[in-house]
Amino acid sequence: MLKSFALSTLMVLGAASGALAQSDYPTQPITVVVPFSAGGPTDTVARLVAQVMSKELGQQVLIQNVGGAGGTLGAGQVANATNDGYTLLLHHIGMSTAPTLYRNLAFDPLTDFTPVGLITSVPMTIVARKDFEPTDMASLTTYLKANGQDVTYANAGIGSASHLCGMLLQDSLEVQMITVPYQGAGPAMTDIVGGQVDLICDQTTNTTNQIKAGEVKAYAVTSPARVDSLPDLPTTAEANLPRLEIGVWHGLYGPKDMDPAIVAKLEAALQTALQDPTVIQRFAELGTAPVPLDQATPQALTEELKGQIELWKPIIEEAGVYAD
Repeated sequence: MLKSFALSTLMVLGAASGALAQSDYPTQPITVVVPFSAGGPTDTVARLVAQVMSKELGQQVLIQNVGGAGGTLGAGQVANATNDGYTLLLHHIGMSTAPTLYRNLAFDPLTDFTPVGLITSVPMTIVARKDFEPTDMASLTTYLKANGQDVTYANAGIGSASHLCGMLLQDSLEVQMITVPYQGAGPAMTDIVGGQVDLICDQTTNTTNQIKAGEVKAYAVTSPARVDSLPDLPTTAEANLPRLEIGVWHGLYGPKDMDPAIVAKLEAALQTALQDPTVIQRFAELGTAPVPLDQATPQALTEELKGQIELWKPIIEEAGVYAD
């Protein structure tokens, strides 16, 4: 009986200790893995949100860039991390395309993560080196149909947003370009600005500043309506390419089976960040906006991920582009 009583007491104390740890969370810095290189669009979103979440949570929220394999290396690292809330993942649309693109994917986006919430949906822009011959979207279309096989198209790697947009662009125009993959959007944009490659379709968070500075030539934005930060840039629909409409959504995740109390704290901190005036302003300058608060939830992120997996699966299978 004494042994039974002692065991029961230890179990109660252990449960109380666990509950106390959860209520005190966080007691140390939190690492958010961005599965792409520093300086890219997802990295920009992560750093803006992390600054405010740090203040709200009372602990530093640090960004760790783990690039490679279209974002699957960093995502896999978080899938295998301890689910104590101190290792998180901020990923984009690539979470929904990875199950089809990668035949030997080491994780399941739907079962190996705990969703926290959506963050933003970023439109994309079609831009080129500033001395590229075509002057507008109409002349670019004509040029690519005649010379596509000689045009170099940069992307941030298989599964990246720029890769997906490139597939849609080539499919819409029925052309093939020379694909030049990079280890992230930052290095790809550097070579566009430097004139080493011709063309890229990338998120406004990675192109707006270069467009405004005249460092690249811009042709169109892939959103249904023009973006406030680039009001003179027409949409792809205006350029008679209605199929070329793509937005790159971002979400925050933890490893699977995170404690609901920890998820709730992270969700609240994320929602606070998305209401922060500085975040709203910086997002607007980059051509995007925070999602409505009812989308910054685990349920909304789960629904978006499921729907996008179903959307992209036939598109990728039709293109016949896969990675090992």
